[in-house]
Amino acid sequence: MRLLVVGRLSGQLATAVKMAMAHGAKVQHVERGDQATEQLRRGQGADLLMVDYRVDIAALISANENERIHVPVVACGVDADAVDAANAIRAGAKEFIPLPPEADLIAAVLSAVADDERPMISADPSMKHVIQLADQVARSEASILITGESGVGKEVMARYLHSGSKRAERPFISVNCAAIPDNLLESELFGHEKGAFTGALARRIGKFEEADGGTLLLDEISEMDVRLQAKLLRAIQERVIDRVGGTKPVPVNIRIIATSNRDLAKSVAEGSFREDLLYRLNVVNLRLPALRERPGDIAVLADHFVKKYAAANGVPVRPISLDAKRALTSHRWNGNVRELENAMHRAVLLAVGPKIDVEAIRLPDGQPLTAGAYGASPADAGPAARAAHAADVVTRSHVGQTVAQMEKTLILDTLSHCLGNRTHAANILGISIRTLRNKLNEYADEGTSIPAPQSGVAASGYAA
Repeated sequence: MRLLVVGRLSGQLATAVKMAMAHGAKVQHVERGDQATEQLRRGQGADLLMVDYRVDIAALISANENERIHVPVVACGVDADAVDAANAIRAGAKEFIPLPPEADLIAAVLSAVADDERPMISADPSMKHVIQLADQVARSEASILITGESGVGKEVMARYLHSGSKRAERPFISVNCAAIPDNLLESELFGHEKGAFTGALARRIGKFEEADGGTLLLDEISEMDVRLQAKLLRAIQERVIDRVGGTKPVPVNIRIIATSNRDLAKSVAEGSFREDLLYRLNVVNLRLPALRERPGDIAVLADHFVKKYAAANGVPVRPISLDAKRALTSHRWNGNVRELENAMHRAVLLAVGPKIDVEAIRLPDGQPLTAGAYGASPADAGPAARAAHAADVVTRSHVGQTVAQMEKTLILDTLSHCLGNRTHAANILGISIRTLRNKLNEYADEGTSIPAPQSGVAASGYAA
């Protein structure tokens, strides 16, 4: 993890830095907030900012956001009281670390805020086969395309490949192509020169240069505009990039990993994705099976998430009961690993007693895991009766609605089910994320409340 420390390096702050380095963080230091923004703008990336509470944290975060730089901030300080800590949080800091520091607290905050702890966990043979193939190609320089449904763990696999590569000690940079508007994505990838467009007040280093020597992950590349794909193809082929407004090419040395939850061959046929770019990216294809296709992974992943969120929330680690494990294994998990993770996070908070029972495992709408999508049918009904009951409920709820109203209901219900994750909802609905955003903007203009991405939803749940 890359840590940028902002503030005067006093004795206590220096001690905290040494503790962070002992936990594997690579640390850089500046004294002022504007210096931190300038360093990030130049491509000296960071996964986390540790900022002295006496620095203007709100101004630092605002300056970063104006440059479309989004790096979490943790405040810290010596002799800070509760008011100082609260003010730092209100200014935008994710956590406050009192100094002198405690080693366990430093480790917990770095892990929780930067979320760098995403190990590859698997017990199912179908997934182990994919991991074995990943191990074979990790040390190569081949471009790799990782495919699979939203939420199956494509970014986790990308990080796993990077950690096993010859570039493991160099940066791993991720860009979510679905989360950045088309008119900003080119600058985000390739950077820009001062004055290249309105608002370009200084040179900005893009993700290609930031990843130089390491790995660049192009997440959900299927959402990239076809015009930008041509520039990406040249960058991959020639190993050079052109900054927006630049006059000379800039050499880069990176390995490309791309992910997609769509059938890119179909996108090529439809004309929305370049065939030559697909060939460049798809030297090796790793298809990650959906969680329902690897039931042997459900219990081990559930146990992992229980330990993770028990530690994050400061509660005891409770084992999962046998009945709960049976219920977890039999559930379809349309949201894949991401849905399972959120369910276990809720279960950790809702569980009572010595074990996590099935009653603690709830769907996003609060229904028990065993309940149907439209509520539980009578307990004594058989499968046919329950199916008929559910169909009747659905039919009655739709009578009298226009097609537009039904479409709106379907979109908003699906988005709520996905905890506000736009990419996942679009995938379930079978529409592009751009179409989904346009629909949500229409509904918002009508005054409809749009579900926002909930805590724990990945960046791919970009809020329109």
